Amino acid sequence: MKLYFAPNACSLSPHIVLRELGLPFELVRVNNKTKQTSEGRSFLEVNPKGYVAALVLDNGEVLTEGPAILQYLADLKPEAKLAPANGTWERVRLQETLNFVTSEIHAGCSLLFSSDIPEDVKDIIKEKFYKRLDNLDTTLSRKDYLLGEFGVADAYLYTVLSWLPHFSIDIKRWKALARFMERIGARAAVKAALAAEDATPVV
Repeated sequence: MKLYFAPNACSLSPHIVLRELGLPFELVRVNNKTKQTSEGRSFLEVNPKGYVAALVLDNGEVLTEGPAILQYLADLKPEAKLAPANGTWERVRLQETLNFVTSEIHAGCSLLFSSDIPEDVKDIIKEKFYKRLDNLDTTLSRKDYLLGEFGVADAYLYTVLSWLPHFSIDIKRWKALARFMERIGARAAVKAALAAEDATPVV
């Protein structure tokens, strides 16, 4: 498998999961501005949508969209229990959680990255965003991980919350979220993924 990634992007979450699972894979770096890859080809040939992550399977199929990639990877090694089994109520809860992270947290952050949005409008966006973080803080004040045990949703949430310093948002405002970030950041797979991405040459 090949994982197409860009540093400080949502592709970190499948990268973490690949390492948690101990699956063999190749990292391919993407320049988000030029869309060139470390392979010397255009990323648009891999994913016409133009954004990471993209996972190229050994049979040539290309899988995109973080929540789909995360669940696919977890199902390759179900004994690791990074996702509940398909067809179970617990799997539906995972899908609910992944949808919340992608639509409310990830999408909320994406708006804050835009230089086209005026700061006063961003302040309004932040107020809504803070309510979502309040909800997560309440959830994680009762348990260490989103669904009780570490899983793919936690890797995704960790990745998105790691962007908050870019927007001058202090995670310490939410005590449970701050502890969550420390807890996930201490995992060996997370440290290895971050180190590998830092060590990959710039495209």
